[in-house]
Formats: sequence, structure tokens, C-alpha cells
Amino acid sequence: MKAKHRKTLELIFSRPTSAGVKWNDAVALFIELGAEITEREGSRVAVFLFDQIKVMHRPPPLSRYG
Repeated sequence: MKAKHRKTLELIFSRPTSAGVKWNDAVALFIELGAEITEREGSRVAVFLFDQIKVMHRPPPLSRYG
């Protein structure tokens, strides 16, 4: 496992959970672990990993003018 994926895991499992987990880093970690990712309606994304399906919402893009 790459160091970047290890860092993402550390952020996810830290207490309290870090708000610094980037969506693209989490998706890359899922893929590294063997997940199948499919787009669903709207902002929904289905992650099939370890014989389970979890549906998550993709975060909205950050505003350039926020």
C-alpha cells in the first residue's frame, strides 16, 4: 500500500475523524483496496467493497468565489 493511502486511512480512523480527508484520496484508497465504484443518480456514488455496497454522496465542488 502506498504511503498516501496509509495517510488517508490514518485520517479516516483518527479520533476525532479529520475533516481533511479529500474525496479523491478516499476514492483512490477504495480502488487500491479492490472496490468497484459506480455513479448513481445525482451526486450519489456506489462503492462495492468486501461484498458490501455503500452509497455515498459526492461532496459539492468548492466555490472559487466562496
